[in-house]
Amino acid sequence: MEKTLTYGNISTIDFGNSASATIYKTEEGSSCFFGNGNETSDATISFQGKSYVVPAWSVSILPDCKNEAYNSAKITTQTSMMVKKPNEAEDSPSTLKWSWRPENMDNFLLKGKGESTKRQLFDQKVVSNDQWYITTIKFKKPDPFLGKSMSLRVNSTAHVIYAFVNGQHIGNQHAENGNFHYVFEKDVKFKSGRNVISLLSIILGLANYGAFFESKPAGNTGLISIIGRNGDETIVKDLSAHTWSYKTVESVPFKRTMTWYKATFKAPLGNNPVVIDLLGLGKGTAWVNGNNIGRYWPAFISSENGCSAKCNYRGDYHAEKCLTNCGEPTQRCFFEEMGGNPSLVSFQTTRVESVCANVYEKNIIELSCDMKSISAIKFASFINPDGNCGTFEKGTCESSNNTVDILTQECVGKEKPPDCNGAARRLVVKAIC
Repeated sequence: MEKTLTYGNISTIDFGNSASATIYKTEEGSSCFFGNGNETSDATISFQGKSYVVPAWSVSILPDCKNEAYNSAKITTQTSMMVKKPNEAEDSPSTLKWSWRPENMDNFLLKGKGESTKRQLFDQKVVSNDQWYITTIKFKKPDPFLGKSMSLRVNSTAHVIYAFVNGQHIGNQHAENGNFHYVFEKDVKFKSGRNVISLLSIILGLANYGAFFESKPAGNTGLISIIGRNGDETIVKDLSAHTWSYKTVESVPFKRTMTWYKATFKAPLGNNPVVIDLLGLGKGTAWVNGNNIGRYWPAFISSENGCSAKCNYRGDYHAEKCLTNCGEPTQRCFFEEMGGNPSLVSFQTTRVESVCANVYEKNIIELSCDMKSISAIKFASFINPDGNCGTFEKGTCESSNNTVDILTQECVGKEKPPDCNGAARRLVVKAIC
């Protein structure tokens, strides 16, 4: 097929209603692609004396222009629904005893010392997820800025920014609703003499789609300035070209920023995977037995709008398509950055509770309960079912036989379903583990 696609002559047939065939042909053979760009209707294509059903919004590949080898809508896969169970080895979180210590930040909060210096603000994505931007500024007593209403303004593209002046936390802000270009501004009092401005910029992942996504800035790369106001008079002091130092970051008090929390726990019973529910904490990084298990951000609640019980792959892709868990924390999977309550943290086990599958006729799907046996078939439907795993429902055309009984008795394939106007027939099933 590779030679045919590389050297073959290309021709196209338009069947109407957004259905088409693209043929690559050489003297040795031909390969075909059948496409259906219609978002709602399946297409029946007649080609060289045979009929082919191409589901809505899909492409079929026929290496020999006779037999379908692949269709983008007929990918067969299993969906596993997981459930969490409490740690039976101990009654967490009440049994967890926490110790703590604050992060030592004197060098870059009070002394203004970093690891490297530049007379510019640079893009953070080439360095680290967590980056300190540090600079110093001196005010002489007759400086017109002093005595006025003053604020620090940062044009940021970081996911989160924390701002400190002379070691004092003046505020923080995070990007909301996918808007990673925002202005952070807080009132601040500078003193006569040397002042240290320290900005902790945090990014959690980078853009991976869209036009020129690789060139999108990350961190504090925009204008950073001090704003002085006196009545109608406003003075702006641009700090962007200052010399900046940079440093990368690697009873228990609650709601304390930049704090290390530590506790020991008993390994949960059994062989199921262990998960840590970090609900109660704000945002930070977690370690278990010295291993970094990743970032968490339970305090960042996703929007309550945009989720739907049904998800349909058909149609153009966009970032808001097929959203789930609206109104829930984005990451709750310890270095606590934002301030939280570790007394709510718990260790749990997770296991497969049920499995779902969606398979088109003449294809094979294997269900697995992660080394456990299937105890029951909760739902099954054959012909044109609707919905997703957990919300499956029968469609407008259904097999005359009881699909649940057939699957329960392991007799799939013996039924003789009705024609249903030549539509592509598929089976959905939900099994309890």
